[in-house]
Amino acid sequence: MSDPMHVPVILQEPRRHRYLKLIALFKIGKGVLLLLLGVSLLFLNARTRWMDALSDWTADEILMEHSRAVAYLLNKLQVVLQGGALHVTGLLALFYAAVLFTEGIGVYMQQRWAELLMIFATGALIPIEVRHLWHRPGLVGVLILLANCFIVWFLYRVVKRDKAKPRVEHQRELVETR
Repeated sequence: MSDPMHVPVILQEPRRHRYLKLIALFKIGKGVLLLLLGVSLLFLNARTRWMDALSDWTADEILMEHSRAVAYLLNKLQVVLQGGALHVTGLLALFYAAVLFTEGIGVYMQQRWAELLMIFATGALIPIEVRHLWHRPGLVGVLILLANCFIVWFLYRVVKRDKAKPRVEHQRELVETR
């Protein structure tokens, strides 16, 4: 007879906590990268000497003096970025870094609300990642999509199991008292 309460090995206590902590550290790491990106987009742009040095290095690397097309494209990019797109991108990166830190720290501390937040926030990005893969297929995109699908599936199973756990324990208590 099969056990209706069979729990996959990945969801059993010692492994489940390890996976939750690993997922939390992954999200915190992504948050650190986005924090660095947001800060650099907001504040590095104000440092003209740094930007001039980066611009000179880039011009040397892509041989800009020999290519009118590259110079034209870079000038067009500069016009777009002067419109404030860089500032908005930096603020968006900082906001999403805050969301990732909240998810990561909450899941590391095994908070149910953080697990739910991570399910919805990560699940909301999956259609965007699929669209990105459709237009620009690549190994890194596939790995990120698979990692996020695993995170959503795993946390869904953890939340579902934790929700069912009190009911099962209550039923066992009723059976024992009879």
